[in-house]
Amino acid sequence: MDERLRSEDETIRLLRESAAAIAPRGGPLSRIRALRFTLPGFSREVWQEIAGLGWLGLRLSEAEGGAGLGMEACCALAEELGQGLVPEPLIPALISLPFLPPALRAQAVAGEIIVLPAWQEEPGALGPPRPITHFERGVLSGQKRFVPMAAGADYFLVAAAEGLALVPKDAEGVSLVTAMTQDGGHLGTLSFEDAPAEPVSAEPLSAGPLSAGPVLAAFAAALDEAALATAAYLLGLADRAFLLTLDYLRTREQFGRKIGTFQALQHRAADLKLALELTRASLWQAARRYDDPATPPGERQRLVSQAKARASRTALEVTAAAIQLHGGIAYTDEYDAGLFLRKAMVITPQFGSADWHARRFAELSPPDEDL
Repeated sequence: MDERLRSEDETIRLLRESAAAIAPRGGPLSRIRALRFTLPGFSREVWQEIAGLGWLGLRLSEAEGGAGLGMEACCALAEELGQGLVPEPLIPALISLPFLPPALRAQAVAGEIIVLPAWQEEPGALGPPRPITHFERGVLSGQKRFVPMAAGADYFLVAAAEGLALVPKDAEGVSLVTAMTQDGGHLGTLSFEDAPAEPVSAEPLSAGPLSAGPVLAAFAAALDEAALATAAYLLGLADRAFLLTLDYLRTREQFGRKIGTFQALQHRAADLKLALELTRASLWQAARRYDDPATPPGERQRLVSQAKARASRTALEVTAAAIQLHGGIAYTDEYDAGLFLRKAMVITPQFGSADWHARRFAELSPPDEDL
């Protein structure tokens, strides 16, 4: 193994270890329970810890005040956060950071402000080809939907037909309506009525897809990175739900035997383990190829879609099976298994649903290749 790979492995190991400060592996979920169905649904104090650990600058270059790490490192961190069901909106926040003015970016990296992207108008899609939100003569008009944990934002980075715009949450003409989700978090719907905003890009989205123009191509790439990190988050939560289930199978007795000795349950557990390992392989292949500058953009998109589609389906399969294999106890809110299913139900559609990514994977793949 060359020195570069050894260095990367050590960096990722240290990053995983640093996550224990926020999401200790196998740790209690009491903090997560306490934040459910509250606004903003996450802790500003924990956000400051996240900033102090350097996670907000993970993908920024050193010149931009970041660490300049790749998607392997980002996915390793996201996987750890997923196993702890961390509600802080780190993945959405990472999208916005490269597009902020230097002074505002420094504040965001320090955890002093939170800037979240508002780009989605239709459910399930990764990027709107022709946004109906408009940014003309310094004002925004239109609507954005499905903004995760929107009540905790100070600013929004908005994708409009004329480019990207930055708007404060409390600006005149901005209204936010939140709807609680199954996991106790929320999604926001933003409405803009001639809201004053600052331009980030003058490239026209209306002329084509989000990849039109250099800045918007970078924004499209940031959405793909968020999709890949979300796949890692889903893998983390599914993996912990599986381990929780294994522990139950090893301890629960029925007819004088541990139920984990029943062959039918062993076969079901083996199927779930196989699904997890296939998802893990897909994810890390995508992350490594994404970090390789020689990988063409279309191949990056194809691998991201493969990983996200597989992770979404695996997370739902594993967490639903966890409920079934736990029996009646899993249906009580006091038991942790249900927390993982609820989180999976909310996270899987974010940054492109499984079906959306499966379609894009098919479009970008040879005719005989399957997910």
